[in-house]
Amino acid sequence: MQHYDMTTTLQVSKRGTLTLPPALRRKLGLDRLSSPMVIVDERDGGLFLQPAAAVPVRDIPKETMARWIARDEAEMAQFSGTGKRKKK
Repeated sequence: MQHYDMTTTLQVSKRGTLTLPPALRRKLGLDRLSSPMVIVDERDGGLFLQPAAAVPVRDIPKETMARWIARDEAEMAQFSGTGKRKKK
């Protein structure tokens, strides 16, 4: 069972923007950032927002990037059903 601490109704503008209330921005730590971002996931007919962070690529360890690339390639191979193709 999930517990939700805050439920609020927000108006969505004609441009699709919405404003998070100050209390919610503080709770998520978004008020401490100069350019806060959120990840928006569509789940079960609703939207799930969570704080996001942008990190310069140069600051990501090479091992982490290699792991991400290997995972992405494995998922793509599974998706396409072809596996890895050998170069001629």
